[in-house]
Amino acid sequence: MAKTFCIANQKGGVGKTTTAVNLAAGLAAIGQRVLLIDLDPQGNATMGSGVNKSELTHTVYQVLIGAQPVAQVRVKAEDAGYDLLPANRDLAGAEVDLVELDQREHRLKQALNPHQADYDFILIDCPPSLSMLTLNGLCAADGVIVPMQCEYFALEGLSDLVNTIKAVHRNFNPQLKLIGLLRVMFDPRMTLQQNVSDQLVQHFGDKVFATIIPRNVRLAEAPSYGLPGVVFDKGSRGAQAYINFGQEMVKRIQNME
Repeated sequence: MAKTFCIANQKGGVGKTTTAVNLAAGLAAIGQRVLLIDLDPQGNATMGSGVNKSELTHTVYQVLIGAQPVAQVRVKAEDAGYDLLPANRDLAGAEVDLVELDQREHRLKQALNPHQADYDFILIDCPPSLSMLTLNGLCAADGVIVPMQCEYFALEGLSDLVNTIKAVHRNFNPQLKLIGLLRVMFDPRMTLQQNVSDQLVQHFGDKVFATIIPRNVRLAEAPSYGLPGVVFDKGSRGAQAYINFGQEMVKRIQNME
């Protein structure tokens, strides 16, 4: 059975898609079977996986409205080693279309059920807002991974996200829980970031992943080549950090079972 995780943060620009793509590639690099789902109409995870979103005939949009099964829509991110349910601008229409459908919050979960044995990990890259798309991701997931920068405004957004997770757990998905917080774009030379990092550990304890993703130019360059940083420059500090994070995730899942 696959373990399904949302990569979510209601604040934009926090490295959410970078984390989704590189965690998928990092897990694939250590032999895990991975499906990455792009639930953001911007399609950044799709492009960052080497798939041209403008050439797609089917996307996760068709999966959500029941027009196509997962098996007909998923594509192989060849260089990265994982499967992808891609997205493009068509997905923006799902917000309106889902309102009229039965079980609208659980459409993604229902579509994924037949494929649980195909994968070890299913990762969902959510849009940076609490929308019907994000709600579908949260209802399909076992837990949430929150990438966040160590800045004070990020702490405010984190409390909102934790409340959202609690609300979805209470009303829609009793399995859902916060798996952990991933510190990203981290610069140890900045005292403020170190202070916020210490506060996170003090408040959330072992919910804070031990792996820290450093600020790294090679990770930032990789999407322009249509590759995860883990594939683009495997020897870079950022890529090595995401591979370490993949290993930490595998261990954490084993401890959960």
